[in-house]
Amino acid sequence: NESMGVPHQTSASANLNSEYTFDSFIVGNSNRFAFTAARAVAEKPGKAYNPLFLYGPTGLGKTHLMQAVGNALLQAKPNARVMYMTSESFVQDFVSSLQKGKVEEFKKNCRSLDLLLVDDIHLLAGKEASLVEFFYTFNALLDESKQIILTSDRYPKELTELDPRLVSRFSWGLSVGVEPPDIETRIEILLKKAENSGVDLPRNCALFIAQQVVA
Repeated sequence: NESMGVPHQTSASANLNSEYTFDSFIVGNSNRFAFTAARAVAEKPGKAYNPLFLYGPTGLGKTHLMQAVGNALLQAKPNARVMYMTSESFVQDFVSSLQKGKVEEFKKNCRSLDLLLVDDIHLLAGKEASLVEFFYTFNALLDESKQIILTSDRYPKELTELDPRLVSRFSWGLSVGVEPPDIETRIEILLKKAENSGVDLPRNCALFIAQQVVA
């Protein structure tokens, strides 16, 4: 807390896009369960669903949802320790810490987080040393009831290229699939993007575009 000298964190320092919020997320039948689960995690991090595992094809809002949790937590608790990273950046930071002799600092930073968000966890495949470090970081955070949110292009048990022990732990919380949006949701997404860009997009035009673009 503030009395302990923990500095307030910003979306930028947590690697979050400040525009990725729950209010800016368009909810439809394809993502309603994932949205509800993410809101529950934001309200009770470390208690509701831990880890929360979001899976599905690229471009369906998984990153938006996981970062919305981070932004909501920072708004409620500015001194919370939050970090978003892709699996690639986790590997890069870990390798860099090895090269600079700062592995212990890397471990301390990762394991002192209140919320760890890792995108595209399946891309850790083949990065053996990084996978081992992530395994221990994952366990350390769960042991302290700190929240973890992961995304992948597949359901956990389909990640056969990863360590089975790690994949098993991914299923300890809640795994939620995010599916391609139906046409009504696509229309709402288009209208929202147009509004944010200051473009006047008639609904019938949005309907026409939504009919052409399936995913």
